[in-house]
Amino acid sequence: MFAATRVAVRPAVAPLSDIIVHGRDMGTLNGSTLTMVEIHTFVHHFTPTFYCDLKARNMATLKEIQQRLKSVQNIEKITKSMKMIASTKVAKSQRAMEAARAFGVSSQALFESAETKVADDAKTLFVTASSDRGLCGGIHSSVSKFTRRALEENPSAELVILGDKPKAQLQRSFPKNIRLTFNQIGKDIPTFAEASAIVDAIKRAEIEYDDAKVVYNRFNSVISYEAVSIPVFSEEAIKNSPKFASYEMEDDVLGDLQEFNFANSIYWALVEGHAAEMSAKRTAMENATKNAGEMIQKLTLSYNRGRQAQITNDLIDIITGASAL
Repeated sequence: MFAATRVAVRPAVAPLSDIIVHGRDMGTLNGSTLTMVEIHTFVHHFTPTFYCDLKARNMATLKEIQQRLKSVQNIEKITKSMKMIASTKVAKSQRAMEAARAFGVSSQALFESAETKVADDAKTLFVTASSDRGLCGGIHSSVSKFTRRALEENPSAELVILGDKPKAQLQRSFPKNIRLTFNQIGKDIPTFAEASAIVDAIKRAEIEYDDAKVVYNRFNSVISYEAVSIPVFSEEAIKNSPKFASYEMEDDVLGDLQEFNFANSIYWALVEGHAAEMSAKRTAMENATKNAGEMIQKLTLSYNRGRQAQITNDLIDIITGASAL
């Protein structure tokens, strides 16, 4: 009777943290001294719903944290593997880039010596070179932004897109400018045969232009790249160059030279863009792995704290139950 009277004047719900145990027989609740029998009676008879709900919520939270922790650990394994794969491809792509760059620079030196230029009102064709793959930072957005700015300055220019990623970004803004698109780009190091096939498709589509600009990501370092363009001139523009007459060349060879230069420029852009993409992918996967590791540490700490709180509550339950007996 006394125990019931003493407990009845207490609040209907009280946190377990307010219970302070003094030895086996005495304790305090909200500053009042009670016997362990009274504390046990209060916990199990006056707040059963609150106590059970607290344990249920704690267990559910721990299970959710554990599931999320396992998910993040799996993501970390994937990003770490992708980083290792990209690291092995970087060196190979850089060697191919150096070879393609040597041919591309030589072709550009020819037209610089011939002082090849086009008129201000010339018809321009933009060729945006990228790939189909994602998870590589801002590689595709870089060339898309460069192309978007160029088309805003020259709205009548036509557009050829290499890769599904820049296509998805550019077709929303300039759907009427797009003449051709190509996919299955960037699975491996591009070849000159692929670049030649692209030029043949452009020629069969009868796209007319005075000059073309191949937009790509120039590889500066393993952590740096920038979007630039390579100029490509039409056969008529090459023929009208002021100093091109110094090169003794037959007229029937001029068309082959122009096609070769176009294919060579696209090959250069694809290979150098591929090297920049592999470097950006390695950096992106390295950052993703680092972020996943930090999240794992935070989730592990939260799980351990929740588990410790659950164990503490269970121990209080056992002690109070044993004292009541």
